[in-house]
Amino acid sequence: MKWFKSFFLVLSFISSALFGQTGIFTASTDIGSVKIPGKTIYDAENDQFTISASGANIWGTSDEFHFAWMKLSGDFILYTRLEFPEAGGNAHRKAGIMFRESLDPSSPYADVVLHGDGLTSLQYRPLMGAETSEIKSIQQHFTILQLRRQGTTIVASAAHDKEPLQEIGRIEMGEKGKDFYAGIFVCSHDPERTEKAVFSNVRLTIPAPEGFVPYRDFIGSRLEIMDVRTGRRKVIYESEVPFEAPNWTKDGKFLIFNQKGLLMKVPVEGGNPVELNTGSARFNNNDHGISFDGKWLAISNMPPEKGGRSHVYVLPVSGGEPKLVTENGPSYWHGWAPDGKSVVFVGERNGEFDIYSIPVSGGKETRLTTARGLDDGPEYTPDGKYIWFNSNRTGTMELYRMKPDGSAQEQMTFDEWNDWFPHVSPDGKWIVWVSFPVTVPSGDHPYYKDVMIRMMPANGGAPRVITHLYGGQGTMNVPSWSPDSRFIAFVSNSMFNVKER
Repeated sequence: MKWFKSFFLVLSFISSALFGQTGIFTASTDIGSVKIPGKTIYDAENDQFTISASGANIWGTSDEFHFAWMKLSGDFILYTRLEFPEAGGNAHRKAGIMFRESLDPSSPYADVVLHGDGLTSLQYRPLMGAETSEIKSIQQHFTILQLRRQGTTIVASAAHDKEPLQEIGRIEMGEKGKDFYAGIFVCSHDPERTEKAVFSNVRLTIPAPEGFVPYRDFIGSRLEIMDVRTGRRKVIYESEVPFEAPNWTKDGKFLIFNQKGLLMKVPVEGGNPVELNTGSARFNNNDHGISFDGKWLAISNMPPEKGGRSHVYVLPVSGGEPKLVTENGPSYWHGWAPDGKSVVFVGERNGEFDIYSIPVSGGKETRLTTARGLDDGPEYTPDGKYIWFNSNRTGTMELYRMKPDGSAQEQMTFDEWNDWFPHVSPDGKWIVWVSFPVTVPSGDHPYYKDVMIRMMPANGGAPRVITHLYGGQGTMNVPSWSPDSRFIAFVSNSMFNVKER
């Protein structure tokens, strides 16, 4: 517990350095003639915003409330977890995420809003001084809200804890290229009273732009750490130069990720990454990971002399010249055997992607899967009894497990989501993975999509969502648990060279 407290205390200083004392927002302002001034407090240690506000209402032709905002242009996604910390209060108090054309109380706006009685809705005023309209959600008492602007389309979504986001409504509003204000807000619905709301895991995402070409064009990356017990997320590093796939070192002190063909190492407290020496391997992709004893690093390198086809290599985790393991390619590493004597990888052979094992010393590869379709993401359980993997042999990408010799292959997830890259916690109790929406083909795991990280017991059971994010390829392709099985590391994506005012 002492380690846990000191860890997040250090991260609080990182948050202050990255975002300043007001977090990601430029300012906070009372809108309209409120009787009691509101305020926004940013808690860097917990990466939370608490807004206190009065205000008669956000409705009709004019509004009164408190607004923490930034000025933007173009597309955005704003996401938060939201709660009213104090029981009781006005049943019509409001808190949520807002898109607003100006700070005038009669400005056109759209928001996704949670009321004190649990009602969640998309509210909007289409023109200056016009009456407010509303699209109500059938379900109520959501805890997670998201507002997206794409061109002139505004989409409001919400989720209960442990569940996927669901769309509440969408409207057409605003003009392309015109500046606007985006942020979070509270209204007490009582001019004589102040109400509070707490916003956590607030993430502003500037998505891939119009005309973006997948696998040719890229946007920036954020390295995040999440406590799987509490759901708290922290950004510890971000860069306009994209990076992917963090591994947590066995001593719990560092994260290793790939960036521009190199492997980089950064302290979990944050700071400037340094290059990890991988010798002549300078074309590394995002399939890399550390042996159970913490001494060895497996990488997947795509050297020009091998036609740019990925091959598996191993080297000391401290760095050095790598040794070739797989003679055939393409081969993508995904898992170490607990005894460190062999690795499992995905290989394309004769147009089929299957899972193979091979001794670390090299030699003959053993094919473990033969089903038609794509098999990927193999990873051993710490006791060595199973290898988890994902396969679209049924038409949907689902999670499976099998014995180390490839026998007793057993399907473990069964819903409509496309599930990729199962990762087993070091204590052997939990599985986390990335789920892509049904709109993504089952054999693809592309960049820059709305995805979820889900979790379930290692012996099977109902999956639950532990967070939503904008990411996909490179988010969590490789083992990324902390040694104590409490935290995971992952990458989310956003443009950072956007003009913010």
